[in-house]
Amino acid sequence: DGRFKSAAALRSVWPPLIASGQPVHYCGSGVTACHNLLAVAHAGLGLGTLYPGSWSEWSSDPARPQAKV
Repeated sequence: DGRFKSAAALRSVWPPLIASGQPVHYCGSGVTACHNLLAVAHAGLGLGTLYPGSWSEWSSDPARPQAKV
């Protein structure tokens, strides 16, 4: 229905994903990853970390190796 799951339901999903520490959330541009941050906070599992540049910043670095096909 377009709303977040309850905090209890989210707590049942997120812990296995963050068991090794607080993950850094990213997506294509940093916007969609904010939904993950909000869900983790709503579940009471901390604030999380956002890589705001996300994939578009990381992939645009000319110093990164590129595969040639």
